[in-house]
Amino acid sequence: MKIDAQGVYYRDLNTKIREAVAGGADKIDLVNVNGQYFIGDGINKPVTITVNGVPGNDLGAFMNGATIIVRDNGQDNIGNTMNAGKVVVHGHAGDVLGYGMRGGRIHILKDVGYRVGIHMKSYQDNKPVLVAGGKAGDFFGEYMAGGVLVLLGMFTDAPEKSKHGFRFGTGMHGGVIYVRGGVDEAKLSSEVGVFDLTPEDRQELEGYLQEFSKDFKLDFKEIMREKFVKILPKSKRPYGNMYCAMPR
Repeated sequence: MKIDAQGVYYRDLNTKIREAVAGGADKIDLVNVNGQYFIGDGINKPVTITVNGVPGNDLGAFMNGATIIVRDNGQDNIGNTMNAGKVVVHGHAGDVLGYGMRGGRIHILKDVGYRVGIHMKSYQDNKPVLVAGGKAGDFFGEYMAGGVLVLLGMFTDAPEKSKHGFRFGTGMHGGVIYVRGGVDEAKLSSEVGVFDLTPEDRQELEGYLQEFSKDFKLDFKEIMREKFVKILPKSKRPYGNMYCAMPR
């Protein structure tokens, strides 16, 4: 099913998408998208929505099982509190990706902005995964409580820039971050440390990156040719000493 988004107000566009899903559509092609907000928000059926153009903020927020494929760049807040499903962006994306994300996959081919993976969390077998193929801004993995972040630093629009920004892992108290080729330890927050991968780590990482490579038709062996490191929190309560106990 095709929906033309040219000049369509974002609320009207999302109404058309929800009506199509309710009507049983399993594939929806959106054409002429130009900054409309909230595409795919709250969709809880296994529909595939292909976005031709640049969607607005909060793409796939609260999503629970759909797949969104963006044939261009994305903006901010992709996958906000996403529970299940997948978002694939064939360009770069903005800030605060995966905020509070609880499950599913977000695959960004190129660069990402600030505060990516902030407050990501996991519960039992529900583990969110966000893979960025390019470089990242400051506060990558901020307050991360669970799930997996992967930063490749390979497919970038800014080859002159550093792989990642400052305050990497600020407040991180759960989950794991994998980085291809190592990190700049001077830019890491004091709450996290750098570790070598175990064989179990590598097996898990390979599974994530095989899926990422398939989505973008990339050379998986080339991605894995470089050494990866993992970033872990040193404490599950990094700011525990900042709080005082209530008197009894």
